[in-house]
Amino acid sequence: MEAPPDNDVLWARALRHSYQGSPALLGVSINVRAGEILALAGPRGSGKSTLLRCLSGQLVPDEGEVWFNSGPVHTLPEPARERLRRDRFGWIGADPQLLPELNVWENAALPLLLRGEGSRTARAAAREWLDRLDIGDIARRRPAGLPAAKRQRVAVARALVTAPAVVFADEPTAPLHHSDRAQVLRTLTSAARTHGITVILATSDPDIARHADRVIPFSDGRAGTPAQDQDLSAPRPAVV
Repeated sequence: MEAPPDNDVLWARALRHSYQGSPALLGVSINVRAGEILALAGPRGSGKSTLLRCLSGQLVPDEGEVWFNSGPVHTLPEPARERLRRDRFGWIGADPQLLPELNVWENAALPLLLRGEGSRTARAAAREWLDRLDIGDIARRRPAGLPAAKRQRVAVARALVTAPAVVFADEPTAPLHHSDRAQVLRTLTSAARTHGITVILATSDPDIARHADRVIPFSDGRAGTPAQDQDLSAPRPAVV
């Protein structure tokens, strides 16, 4: 194995992955620089989510390599990959997946609590991020009944509370109204830039992709040439 360049926080080579015989990734190679916001832009079903799951250690690709900070991810045993996801990575999906029995600050603090941080420390860190995301006033409320945009901001706080090296955002604005999408994205990108956090954003929305430093078009399980303006509206054959 050849280690990736030192200035890449994430680096993947020749990734292939299939679900029940259906190809999802077809030899994808990608590099991500520390501190950048990178968009994977393409239609739903093009393989973007599968790539994020491979890069974040949720999936082990059928073929290829994934490296984080010059260390291999694809060869790590599951317990080590789980620690990596807990301690160094953050994740935001289209569904915030908040626990209804916990209030907002407890949901935001959950990653810290799961790794053994004291309640007072975890609460302080969670409240700090909730305040930065302008939702500190709802810290004691339960998720049920909150507007979708506020629930998604809680998910952003949860992803950032551990001060991760990388945040993976898989269609994080998809369930939101147009006016709320830009607001949630601004809170994520502003927080990431302030703290030097790398963000890898999968989106089918061209307007969302344009907020990134770099855009890689994605189609049919393949990554294309980086660009800033791509037509993502054209239908393509579905890939998992």
